[in-house]
Amino acid sequence: MGYRSTRECIEALEKHGQLLRIADEVDPHLEMAEIQRRVYAAKGPALLFENVKGCKFPCVSNLFGTPERTRLIFADTYDQVAALVASKADPLNLLKKPGHALRAGLSALHALPKRVSASSAPVFECRGTISDLPPIVSWPDDGGAFITLPQVYSEHPDHPGKPLKSNLGMYRIQLNGNEYVTDKEVGLHYQIHRGIGVHQKLHQDQGKPFRVAIFIGGPPAMSFSAVMPLPEGMPEVAFAGLLAGRRFRYARHKEWTVAAEADFCIIGTIKQELKREGPFGDHLGYYSLAHPFPCLEVEELFHRKDAVWPFTVVGRPPQEDTTFGEVIHDMTGAVIPTEIPGLKAVHAVDAAGVHPLLLAIGQERYTPYVKTIRPSEMLTMANAVLGKGQLSLAKYLFITNEADAPGLDIHDIPAFFKHVLERIRWERDLHFQTETSIDTLDYSGDALNHGSKVVFAANGDAIRGLGTEKPDLDCTVVAPGILALASTFELETFAKQLEGLVPVERFPLVVLCDDPEFLAADFSNFLWVTFTRSNPARDIHGVGAKTEFKHWGCTGPLIIDARLKPHHAPPLIEDPAVTEKVDALFVTDGSLAML
Repeated sequence: MGYRSTRECIEALEKHGQLLRIADEVDPHLEMAEIQRRVYAAKGPALLFENVKGCKFPCVSNLFGTPERTRLIFADTYDQVAALVASKADPLNLLKKPGHALRAGLSALHALPKRVSASSAPVFECRGTISDLPPIVSWPDDGGAFITLPQVYSEHPDHPGKPLKSNLGMYRIQLNGNEYVTDKEVGLHYQIHRGIGVHQKLHQDQGKPFRVAIFIGGPPAMSFSAVMPLPEGMPEVAFAGLLAGRRFRYARHKEWTVAAEADFCIIGTIKQELKREGPFGDHLGYYSLAHPFPCLEVEELFHRKDAVWPFTVVGRPPQEDTTFGEVIHDMTGAVIPTEIPGLKAVHAVDAAGVHPLLLAIGQERYTPYVKTIRPSEMLTMANAVLGKGQLSLAKYLFITNEADAPGLDIHDIPAFFKHVLERIRWERDLHFQTETSIDTLDYSGDALNHGSKVVFAANGDAIRGLGTEKPDLDCTVVAPGILALASTFELETFAKQLEGLVPVERFPLVVLCDDPEFLAADFSNFLWVTFTRSNPARDIHGVGAKTEFKHWGCTGPLIIDARLKPHHAPPLIEDPAVTEKVDALFVTDGSLAML
């Protein structure tokens, strides 16, 4: 149904056995986050923390903790919204099922926002301060308390009060710490290539104050829509109406547009000067460090009488944002390939932190009268993928030809790597972009937002069989064709030392790392370490390396240096004392013993 608040959603989940109430007092400093991480890993229920230490508001987490629960929340609209999204790929799909098409068409009416009076808007029932809010800290070295499920709303300066010209994004908010003035300022962090940045620049260029509203809670469709990768120009509030099955309700307060049914709302104006924001334990599995980011001067804070504070926890995948990604792919997966001719599938690998690693399957159609050996059209597709929205933040893109293995599953990542390593020619099939932008949260590059990219293009029949028995060398086999080694040598020196010791015919890929056993213990460890701790242009080398006509390649095994380096951000580690305390909740007589 179209839930009008977080509490309505909680009550419905409880009726379906999808919610657990925690009556024990729980500390918002580290404890709630650690509980959330454990319950998510166990595919457990949503959690209602009824007794939050030092705070009058109950908090809920893990609302979107499983794809099944997320689909349950949107059960009345999920299929219709998916049909509308799919119709962009193939409009005939709706015509083949007229009844389905009619329902989908009627649901489109919910995309139109509806203005209501401020006096009827539940969000204005109470006023408060930033200090009233739950001070949730997820990781020991976080710079303060953060809002982790915010809906940050901004408008085009030429269209104030017009939600259809708005942007709604999930950009983290730092509530306290650093140099923020208590109750008067909060930090706003957004990465490159975000819609709010467009609005901020337009306001700056026109010399207008940039007013922003931050919503927390309300209809669950609002939180989900804030993370949707929608086409530029399609407002998230319209999608939220579609997904909720009821129109987005908004009211005007002074110069701000406010979500009438939000549980909480903070309004304010972005200041001219930046302030230091962070550190924050982020979704790559490391801290994003403190840097200057926009600061919101707080005007007012509102909340419902029965307000509930939704939150999530991010860290090394998988976490709850992994489920967001799975459901988004389920709902929109058919669209992106249709926007790039010849592209059949693309997969942002969650285990590698999403942005660092993309896998893709394409077609070679340029020369149908002869079997193509050298990747051609696949490189055109690769450039298109790396220029597409958030996909442009990828560092590594592996792309293969569908014709070489029609049944290859892009989500079977070990099989995909095996397919690539059996075919790739290191002297020919690596294509670098050496001076470009990468994810703000990725510290493998030379500076913030600065790094490189590489395309691995594998085409044709297999040219080698991959080894599984380790050579006569102090190393560890990670997977067929992949070795992990530890060394203190510089990368080029290490490559020379390796010459003649590892046959490229059996092990085309070598990862230089700090802990080979950890890397080999699980394929997700290999993905996380290799692709989050390396900058392609700096950290890729190879045996028999050479440059010919400005094209770099190698004749022997390729080496990726995935060792932690001084300029990297530290990985996330729990506080042992907090871990011990949380352990008690999961024992026989603890609140979470049933999980």
